[in-house]
Amino acid sequence: MSMLTLFVDDHLYLKQLETPDALTIFETINSQRDYLRQWLPFVDHTQEIGDTIQFIKTVNQDKERVFVLKYEEQFAGLIGFRDTDKSNKKSEIGYWLSEPFQKKGIVTNAVKVLVKYAFDELNMNRIEIKCAVGNAPSKRIPQRLGFSFEGIIRQGELFPDGRFVDLECYSLLRHDMVSWLENATI
Repeated sequence: MSMLTLFVDDHLYLKQLETPDALTIFETINSQRDYLRQWLPFVDHTQEIGDTIQFIKTVNQDKERVFVLKYEEQFAGLIGFRDTDKSNKKSEIGYWLSEPFQKKGIVTNAVKVLVKYAFDELNMNRIEIKCAVGNAPSKRIPQRLGFSFEGIIRQGELFPDGRFVDLECYSLLRHDMVSWLENATI
């Protein structure tokens, strides 16, 4: 699988995840544990750089497209596809953003580019975004982009403390795309 870069605007691009990104990713997670662990269960399982290297290897073995968010040439977070089901032409977009980069429209703009890529290049029919109930900043992204709210996935994610969290599920279908491109607000 060749490495891919998707350009969003003059400030932001998505660079496909590679092993050399591991140190920057790990250092960001390690320095922002309290902030990130509130909504991201993987934080407590990322204890050393080897955990991040293994994550990158697994993503690349599974042939999932995961990208480093580069904002003004700085690492800002990760975004990409997960749980892709090629036979049913559907995938989920997941993301996380480093705290200093919040409220700049980075993830909203990146999701818009990934959705277009998924429909145009990967021939997907359905894209989902799932957000923990209560994670208002995360759920504003699919809402802002015109995804349809489908409901609550009860106890959809297990956190390291043994607590299950409900997830809000949003979707966008290929046939929604024409009106979506015209109406998605950024």
